[in-house]
Amino acid sequence: MSAIKIVIIIKKNKKGDFMKGYWVCTYEKIDNKEKLKEYALKAKPAVDKYSGKFLVRGGQNRTTEGINSPRVVVVEFKDFETAIKCYESNQYQEAHDILNGHVIRHHQIVEGG
Repeated sequence: MSAIKIVIIIKKNKKGDFMKGYWVCTYEKIDNKEKLKEYALKAKPAVDKYSGKFLVRGGQNRTTEGINSPRVVVVEFKDFETAIKCYESNQYQEAHDILNGHVIRHHQIVEGG
């Protein structure tokens, strides 16, 4: 007789809420706004598939430290692992490829509460 042990790790913040996953994307340079629009149209269905929620998408910003950024995007996911799965999905990567040679950006996946 064998036993199977399953361990589920659920991370919560200090308030007891589940820890979420976020994409934080800071654009340094945008050379082709049409390609950026094409990317956005193709990326949204991938984000939607993983229940991502756009919290910040462009809009007015003011740089108070560091390099000025023409665009910032923040997307919230139910957890860190889902944020990674979405980024690594074929559907998102097809959209991501559209940006090659047209933008310079910094993209991080972070966990937060």
